[in-house]
Amino acid sequence: MKKLPEKTVERLSEYRRTLYQCLDEGKTKIYSHELADLHNITAVQVRRDIMFIGYSTRQRKGYDVEELINVISKIIDTREEMNVAVIGLGNLGKAISTYFIGKRAKLNLVATFDLDPKKIGSKTGEVECYSIDRLREIVVSKNISIAILTVPTYSAKDAVKALVQTGIKGILNFTTVNLNVPKDIYLEEYDMITSLEKVAYFVKHIK
Repeated sequence: MKKLPEKTVERLSEYRRTLYQCLDEGKTKIYSHELADLHNITAVQVRRDIMFIGYSTRQRKGYDVEELINVISKIIDTREEMNVAVIGLGNLGKAISTYFIGKRAKLNLVATFDLDPKKIGSKTGEVECYSIDRLREIVVSKNISIAILTVPTYSAKDAVKALVQTGIKGILNFTTVNLNVPKDIYLEEYDMITSLEKVAYFVKHIK
């Protein structure tokens, strides 16, 4: 299968999360319009995304929830497990680390990093915090492919420079700094302030 568009991958991940919730509620079948309503999109978009990955309903009885989860997982999950590190163990980094552990079988949080001597050596669950000075060593020894960046704004560019030198393959940037990375590194940027301002903009237009 060809590489999917970014937005399609995002929606498939969101569908799967919803489908897991359906299973927990005892729901075994779901129609495209139901899934669409849960994600505030059109049923046409849902059907297009699901047809994109080669899955279709049988006799118009809706999608088999468990079967669709498996199909989506085969498409968007990696065959081999990937190791992840959080860079910056402040409030946000700590919260993300705590939330992330155990959420996905193929994505393992194996290390966190910080400059603060009081945090170095501490653990989030079983995940140890290392000095940022050991970044390259630990990334290589633990075969870390993805970094979640939660450092203060003023140190974001230096942190990315260090990550690039380790051979990291993907970065999820939670800072408000727009970053530049080589073409062989996939960068996803998430700005919570921008998202909140977007919500506020639309809220003020609600009558």
